Amino acid sequence: MQNEITDKTKKLLLIVMIAGCFFSTLNQTLLNVALSDLMVIFNVSPTTIQWLATGFMLVNGVLVPITAFLMKRFSTRQLFISSMLFLLVGSIIAASSMNFPMMLTGRMIQAVGAGIIIPLMMTVIVYLYPVEQRGAMMGKVGFAIIFAPAIAPTVAGFIIEYVSWRWLFIGLIPFVLIIILIAYKYLMNVSEVTKAKLDMLSVTYSTIGFGFLLFGFSSAGNRGWDDWVVLTSIVLGIVGTILFCHRQLTSKEPLLNLTAFKYKMFSMTTIVNIAITILMYADLILLPMFLQSGRGFTAFEAGLLLLPGAIINAMLSPVTGKMFDKYGAKPLFIVGMLFIVASMWAVIDLSETTSYTYLLVRTIVLRIGLAFITMPLNTAALNALPKEIASHGSAINNTVRQLAGAVGTAVIVTIYSMQLTKYSIISMESYALAANTTYFYMLIVAIIAFLIVWFVPKTKKNE
Repeated sequence: MQNEITDKTKKLLLIVMIAGCFFSTLNQTLLNVALSDLMVIFNVSPTTIQWLATGFMLVNGVLVPITAFLMKRFSTRQLFISSMLFLLVGSIIAASSMNFPMMLTGRMIQAVGAGIIIPLMMTVIVYLYPVEQRGAMMGKVGFAIIFAPAIAPTVAGFIIEYVSWRWLFIGLIPFVLIIILIAYKYLMNVSEVTKAKLDMLSVTYSTIGFGFLLFGFSSAGNRGWDDWVVLTSIVLGIVGTILFCHRQLTSKEPLLNLTAFKYKMFSMTTIVNIAITILMYADLILLPMFLQSGRGFTAFEAGLLLLPGAIINAMLSPVTGKMFDKYGAKPLFIVGMLFIVASMWAVIDLSETTSYTYLLVRTIVLRIGLAFITMPLNTAALNALPKEIASHGSAINNTVRQLAGAVGTAVIVTIYSMQLTKYSIISMESYALAANTTYFYMLIVAIIAFLIVWFVPKTKKNE
């Protein structure tokens, strides 16, 4: 199949998929800055409005494990266009929302599209490109996966402050429509379609396991860790996940082929991926919270601070992809972790006088580190696997990222909230002190990840 596809077709395929992935990923984090405004608009509580983020994550987390099956059963073209149609329909419903249930319905439909797109794109790269070219290709993909969530707060802050919240969704519609039309005309299939059977018991276990885990950890920030709903959800989630894993290891046609963990490189990079995802998502929530509460900046100013780092990250991603092909994974991981550890250490002593410029430079340092490690992690993991289980590796990767993002965010928000409750009078200084303690725990996570990186196997070019 690979030999039949010309370089020109490969480039076109990649451009269309990167564009789809960019808008899908942008949409995922676009509402974070807008939640407090939407709470007032729809007259709902913080716990209720949080469902716009939690619900999106739940649908995503439940759907991602099924993507390996979907990639066997349906063609690349069918899956990509379907994911974009879900994003389009969801955006139209959310943009025209008259009440909160309508808005939530739109978000859930959007999430179906987002759950398919990233695993699909990574699997397509494994099918289209030989091992020695995948780093460069993944670097280009990194533009969409890393750049989109990083600029989302800036874009959303501007829209909320100067236009209408509806434009958070209206703005997506023409772009998604154009991508669907281009994909309909030019997109072609890269893998063979088989009549694979869906193991409904595995789907049930994964839905219970991942669904309840995501819900439990996402709710913990608002409800508290001692809430019966949170505790019950996490216990059900753990039981469901154990049953799911047992089913995959004993099934002849597993929904997720967990034998991928037999490959040391895949296992080690997955552990590092969990730590990096926790740090990345937690920082995207914690830093704007400190900027707005501890320093008095607006949502737009807080979002704007993340922009230079996001641009540098996007520019570096293709460069680090080529470096991966040339030098292998381990040197890039070590450099990336050094930058990430330094960026976490730089914010454990914040105060109400910490300058905007200092935080701007620190965020650039973090983003340089992420550019060296995020996409090389995914590439190294998938390169370690045989092509026939690459789609399973990609689905596992994205399931882990969803869970790590939810768990990390919940734990960080809880630590931050618990630190604030220690102060009888909440002032800018107390917000700064709470952020310092939270960042200290994040620094420990970064140091642990840095130590793990040293045990990652070395790779050679063309291995």
